[in-house]
Amino acid sequence: QEGLGLYCRCPCRSRRARMNDNEDGKARFDRRILYAFLIGTLVVGTTASVFTEPSIAGWYASLTKPTFNPPNWIFAPVWTALYVMMAVAAWRAWRFAGVMSVALMLYFLQLTLNFAWSLIFFSLHLIDVALIDIVALWIAILATSIAFIRADKVAGLLMLPYLAWVSFAAVLNAEIWRLN
Repeated sequence: QEGLGLYCRCPCRSRRARMNDNEDGKARFDRRILYAFLIGTLVVGTTASVFTEPSIAGWYASLTKPTFNPPNWIFAPVWTALYVMMAVAAWRAWRFAGVMSVALMLYFLQLTLNFAWSLIFFSLHLIDVALIDIVALWIAILATSIAFIRADKVAGLLMLPYLAWVSFAAVLNAEIWRLN
């Protein structure tokens, strides 16, 4: 079998066998980058929850909230699903646009604003400043979605549930600010 180039990693292997190795290596590399986007994005979300969790039972519970405020238990599964979708979208955009693209820079900007909102709202209790942050976040998500769509349609579409949720969260933030 060695003579057929099946196990030999030398130039005597067929061109097709060497191309298959290159494709397998690219697929492994792509998968590793996907895992990096997933882990990185989920770490941002998990770290943000460190600022959120201590305020839920105390400060947040004491706020007057609008009637459309969802139950607290809904936030963790929704955000987890959104973070996974965001990471997959970023990975897909990376595959087409590259890491130094405007699309990925916008992605990291919106991820930073997302993290900052939790810190500002739940840790610093600055509802008005959080409202400013979430408006900037919404604009950054919209810009990211457009840039992702230009790179890969599926990547852009994966960002739309996140944009919808942040739209709802912005209205909720504004109402909490108005009521308190």
